[in-house]
Amino acid sequence: MEKGIAAKDLEKFQQDLRSIPANQALARAVQQNGVLATSADHAFLANLNRTFSVEVETDGVTNQKQSGRCWLFATLNTLRHDFAKKYKLKDFQFSQNYNSFYDRLEKANKMLEWAIELRDRPVDDREYLAMLKWGDDDGGQWANGASLVNKYGVVPASVMPETYNSDKTKEISDVLNYKLKNDVVDLRAKYQAGASEDELRSVKKAKISEVYRILVYAFGQPPVKFDFEYRDDDKKYHLDPDLTPQEFFQKYVAADFSEYAVLADAPDHEAGKNLALPSQDYIFGGVPVEMANVGLAAVKQAAIAALKDGQTVWFGCDVGHYSDRQKGILATEYFQKAELFNLDLTLDKAQRLATREGECSHAMTLTGVDLVDGRPTKWKVENSWGEKVGEKGYFIMSDQWFDEYVYEVVVARKYLSAEDLKVVDAPAQALEPWDSLA
Repeated sequence: MEKGIAAKDLEKFQQDLRSIPANQALARAVQQNGVLATSADHAFLANLNRTFSVEVETDGVTNQKQSGRCWLFATLNTLRHDFAKKYKLKDFQFSQNYNSFYDRLEKANKMLEWAIELRDRPVDDREYLAMLKWGDDDGGQWANGASLVNKYGVVPASVMPETYNSDKTKEISDVLNYKLKNDVVDLRAKYQAGASEDELRSVKKAKISEVYRILVYAFGQPPVKFDFEYRDDDKKYHLDPDLTPQEFFQKYVAADFSEYAVLADAPDHEAGKNLALPSQDYIFGGVPVEMANVGLAAVKQAAIAALKDGQTVWFGCDVGHYSDRQKGILATEYFQKAELFNLDLTLDKAQRLATREGECSHAMTLTGVDLVDGRPTKWKVENSWGEKVGEKGYFIMSDQWFDEYVYEVVVARKYLSAEDLKVVDAPAQALEPWDSLA
């Protein structure tokens, strides 16, 4: 059997195509409308009405625009709704730009610290290459958001509003990553010339000062103190002057992130294990990136318990699969791609993770669930893509899509079973930077 594709093979391929009923009509439909629109089963939409038996009252959605800050938006969204209710501030937002500034500063510090740690590794070392690829982009984990808030506090959006660069991060990411790789090369050269670890760290601090300057130019100067001044929904005036961001957080939000846990459904990993990603712990002394691999049933059970108690739920998923961005639909049943192409597309969740077809690519917030006989049928999702998509920014997710593409949720420990708490509190197994969950 030949290794290449021969002329006789092409003839066979054409014969196979001609044997498919209505292949020309299907080809025209796909060519003119695309895969998603052609494969959409519009009759299925009858099963996705936007009524939910359990629903948390929330405000208008946020908009991360052309940035990868979904994880941070979702973290702050889980805080802002309770804040808005307590202080009667409809559609209140925390400044994502404020925490983004320090996120990028901390990532730069982590990358150069990692480079110092790997200073004697060969340039083709797998971890060294992972460090270079990790870089200073704007993605992250829930634990990173919790760490940023614990360390730097929060401020209202009006105190540090968005800029061109926070809304559209590619340009500043390109500059930062080019600069940091230049810094890595410089640190390695100084090490090879005989510099000690302390001397390398002194050089690093000077380079981080340069990063700080870049970030001020791009995102603005973070406030050291500010006045919290507002008029509530009852038109009552309030003024609390001269607050630091940490004071504001402790006085007005006071979330205890240690009371939360990340539950995962990662079937390509051993069940019942607490997993850690130390390569993504870029805020030294912060909340470690850990996830208890308790499985799908436990993940759903905890999320439902939180929603029933009026709490929104941070979750991580693979949003690019079987999704209609404009309609705000996440449903494997809606898009019949396998039927359209007459293919077997049956990779399960574990296989998708193992082959890197699956990844945790986006974070959003669960705000509702529809229960029939105690079982979920669909979920209400608060996205951070603005009000022009979905139903004023809210998406609807089928329960089957949850099964296939939701990988983690963040819930208060009080909603966990005793068995799941044992996994959460067990010593964490460290995963490599190139793991499927990284």
